[in-house]
Amino acid sequence: MSRTKDKSKSLDPRALPGHLARRVQQLAVALFVQEVGDIGLTPVQYSALQTIANQPGIDQKTLAATIGYDTSTIAGVIDRLEARGLVARQVSPADRRAKLLTPTEEGSLALTAVVPPMLRAQDRLLEPLSAAERKEFMRMMQVVIEANAELSTIPTKE
Repeated sequence: MSRTKDKSKSLDPRALPGHLARRVQQLAVALFVQEVGDIGLTPVQYSALQTIANQPGIDQKTLAATIGYDTSTIAGVIDRLEARGLVARQVSPADRRAKLLTPTEEGSLALTAVVPPMLRAQDRLLEPLSAAERKEFMRMMQVVIEANAELSTIPTKE
């Protein structure tokens, strides 16, 4: 029997960083839904809407890269936000293939409503950690993300 097979029998997924990252993501989504549920935005929809509000006129491709979503799936996210009247999509005058996104007044109102409960969800996620541990946890996550940037569609630094 090889050493690899011997190791595979004793591995505990709960000790693997990928498994723990997935679990933290599950917790983050669950807390987001608990806090934001009545507003009816998903974490991805919130990220998209917030990014559009931060960068009015952003194109769909740039939005997808900024929030770490593939370009084919982001169209569905935008479709749902547009159907709710939260964003407006228009053809770029510079490139007829590009769609430019802006928040509507309703979208701005939704952001005003969603930010306080979203921030509560973020605080609840990190609540078990001390202030110093929170800062270090965030720093370490950034290090891992930046070190593996080539595997992601998310730009790490501007």
